[in-house]
Amino acid sequence: MVEAVLIDLFSLPATLHDDIQGVLRNTLETIEKCSSTPAPFVYVMCCQMPESERKGEQESLFPALRDFQSMKEGLEVVCAQTTAAVLYTIKQILDEKDLSIIKVILPSLRKELMKVYIDHLFTAVYQFEFEDLKVASDCNNLQTIGPESEEQTVPTQDVALIRSEIQMHLESLPSLKGELTILKSSLIPDDIFLHGFTTRTGGISYIPTLSSCNLFSSSKRRDPQAVVKENLRRLANAAGFNPENFHRVKTDHANAVCVMGKTEPDSYDGIVTNQKGVTIAAPGADCIPLLFADPVRKVCGAAHSGWKGTLLGVSTATVNAMVSEYGCNVKDILVVLGPSVGPCCYKLPRESAEEFHRIDPKCVRQFDSAAPYIDIRRATRILLESGGILPENIQDDSVTDQNQNITFCTACHPDKFYSHFRDGINFGTQIGFISIKD
Repeated sequence: MVEAVLIDLFSLPATLHDDIQGVLRNTLETIEKCSSTPAPFVYVMCCQMPESERKGEQESLFPALRDFQSMKEGLEVVCAQTTAAVLYTIKQILDEKDLSIIKVILPSLRKELMKVYIDHLFTAVYQFEFEDLKVASDCNNLQTIGPESEEQTVPTQDVALIRSEIQMHLESLPSLKGELTILKSSLIPDDIFLHGFTTRTGGISYIPTLSSCNLFSSSKRRDPQAVVKENLRRLANAAGFNPENFHRVKTDHANAVCVMGKTEPDSYDGIVTNQKGVTIAAPGADCIPLLFADPVRKVCGAAHSGWKGTLLGVSTATVNAMVSEYGCNVKDILVVLGPSVGPCCYKLPRESAEEFHRIDPKCVRQFDSAAPYIDIRRATRILLESGGILPENIQDDSVTDQNQNITFCTACHPDKFYSHFRDGINFGTQIGFISIKD
């Protein structure tokens, strides 16, 4: 069932401007007559040109739309100078109302262009259907505004212009929830490496569980890749790395490791490199983002370690890749555990808890319960030390620093971090990142 209707008037012929209320009235009547379940929310998209560029016929469009809006309950007119700005504003309204099944009524010549905008500003969470804008109210005798045409591919240059328009709009948006904050480790030498762990502040993501510096997009979430890219651009600007030379692990909750410069696996939870100026990163939203640095060989790594990856040894697999691929001495490798869910909050079913108990009984609290508390950080430290990493070369502030400069519990700090455990399916993601300075 359609939950909302968008009526796109951006390319409305000038000949119809004088009768804009008639066009809208006929369109709404058509919706009501031709749909068994009319959408309760209708949004009208129109172009609001700068005053210096307005023509007489355009000046009369806005009062007429405002007047019509006041007469029609459930209808809202959204005006801006660009399609990207209007569509993003409407997306915020849809998200606030938790609407995702949308009908778009528009001139036929705008359809393929609109699909490009939607592909960049929405995700697979939303469902769109398209209908040509009509001027008659008789379902059996509808007239399309603009010529009927088969679907055509949008020229590459037009796609590039749309992307640029979207990027410019997103760059113009203010940061939310405060300034962008990067946590840094004193263990990793900053004269050789650029690194940090992000928090949730300083981005443009506005959905509560994703707000504001979400750094991951998926088909199950409402943050599109364009928003994540803008958040990453702001992070890169603050941290000092090139967002075009940024590589994030393709998580599979396993133990595969990608070696930069070699064939990239389809999925992997660890990545290592000796290339300067290349920023590598691992996500975390309860899972541990791990950063690795060898200041002697000038090699770095990043890994994503959830409970499955911890048990599968992704941390030691990343260390082993640094040793085998770049000749690192394991005693020179530094490892920092980033913000992650702590043993104060994290529970697993008894069957999974037993595997952590075998690593060390102290990794499990309330072992006899149906869902014991698990310390994946302790398990990670034990596995790293068993692989030859010196205890003093592992930073886990939850045990070494009572002020917790780095290794905060993500579930305990909703103002600072995202948490899948706390927030559910539509959760945001922070990252740990590292690169070798030029």
